[in-house]
Amino acid sequence: MKKVMALGLIAATVIALTGCTDSDAQSPSDQGSGELRQVRVAALPITETAALWGGIKAGIFAEHGLKVEVLPAQGGAQAIPALTNGDIDFAIGQPFGPFRADLGNLGVVIIGNYASSYADGDDINAVVASAKSGIKQPAELAGKRVAVNSLGAAGDVTIMAAVEKDGGDPSKVKFVEVAFPDTPAQLQAGNIDAAWVPEPFVTQLKNRGDTVVVEPYQAVVPGLATLTTITTKERTEKDAKLIADFSAAMKETLAWAEDPANEPAVRQAIKDNLELPPPVAESVRLPAFGWEVDRASLRTLAELAQKYKVLDRQPDFDRLIQQQ
Repeated sequence: MKKVMALGLIAATVIALTGCTDSDAQSPSDQGSGELRQVRVAALPITETAALWGGIKAGIFAEHGLKVEVLPAQGGAQAIPALTNGDIDFAIGQPFGPFRADLGNLGVVIIGNYASSYADGDDINAVVASAKSGIKQPAELAGKRVAVNSLGAAGDVTIMAAVEKDGGDPSKVKFVEVAFPDTPAQLQAGNIDAAWVPEPFVTQLKNRGDTVVVEPYQAVVPGLATLTTITTKERTEKDAKLIADFSAAMKETLAWAEDPANEPAVRQAIKDNLELPPPVAESVRLPAFGWEVDRASLRTLAELAQKYKVLDRQPDFDRLIQQQ
């Protein structure tokens, strides 16, 4: 169930397998058919998930014989135990979850992309510092408390690279783990100096006077894949029809969400599922949605992670990426 906070945002939990979002409902065409296959997908409660919520409401998954239940997760890594235990079928999250799963030989595979950052312009995520911190550029993050939603993932790796690129000492950044919906209050209370956040938090924090310090993805790997779609190798081998149906539905959904003609429906999905104030829901930036995996950007991210000792070796990308 959704838990409404002061900012009107859904609370991020680590997989509430007994709960669900309002996006479980399919279009009227699938009601009472009794032929749809139930599929459980873990995803972060952030604006990027609007493509999935919107695709469900538009009936795209029902057209492929699927009834999708979306379950909230704090990050892709936190969803992996539920995935490998068979409690969920798919997860959408940052690439480091599957990176580490591959290094641990857990049998997790990436079957598609989901969203990517922009190659240029204002990006979909940023490091935002509290106005009172005085932080204005990446090098000044050294020695400061910087929040990320998952330690040892794309956030802190790209932040360290951006700090080093700006002449700072990346080893001095003090990373702390804070769920995205909690960062505005933590910044305001002074418990952290800065936070790496996606939309809608970038817009919210800017509007209240906090400072955008750097958009680390663009500073380091422009166009980086931010969210990927994962499942288990076992599921791809034992249930090829489910993988084919879900992949086709996701590819169609992401193309639908990327079409400017469907932007109003995507933004309506944000309003319906995150309960944002209408002006915020209408103004937040949407990512570049797309199903094709950018192997090169993922490899660059993993190389940076190894450089900063977040990973001790590289994943086996030939094994990890299993896109049909």
